Amino acid sequence: MVVWITGPSAVGKTAVGERLWRLWKERAPNVVLVDGDAMRQIFGTGSDPAAFAPAGRRANAERIVEICRWLDAQGIHVVCCILAIFDDILERNRGLFSGYLEVRLSAPHGVLAARDPKGLYRKALAGEMANVVGIDIPYALRSTPDLSFDTAGAASADEIARSIIEALSRS
Repeated sequence: MVVWITGPSAVGKTAVGERLWRLWKERAPNVVLVDGDAMRQIFGTGSDPAAFAPAGRRANAERIVEICRWLDAQGIHVVCCILAIFDDILERNRGLFSGYLEVRLSAPHGVLAARDPKGLYRKALAGEMANVVGIDIPYALRSTPDLSFDTAGAASADEIARSIIEALSRS
């Protein structure tokens, strides 16, 4: 089973993913967390500006899909946190894994810009950085996720993770 957590930068993908991973591990020890930022570090593309252009983002997403597929084929559950901007990849995921749950996190742009732990929105709006999703790369997915959560609301990352666990237990 692969749980694919998507959403823009600063929406809380990693926070929710880490909590989900911990909760799921209590029930099944064979759970791995795959985080988009960590994968960029592992593959040495985290500081390459070209890796953040649409072609680089697609290559990173394809690598992550293959890692998740490899883990899933070995019976390892995956919590994948990734800023997904390609509808075709999300659609293909539905038929690729033994089980798949797509979770979309969202928040108003003002909330994301206020959080902005990496300073991406600030730098992009100041003209100091290009290829920022939601600024100069559109974030307009057409696919329909299985679950959606607004992280600007009252629900904490832990509460969202518990809701995902409940959905997994029903599937």
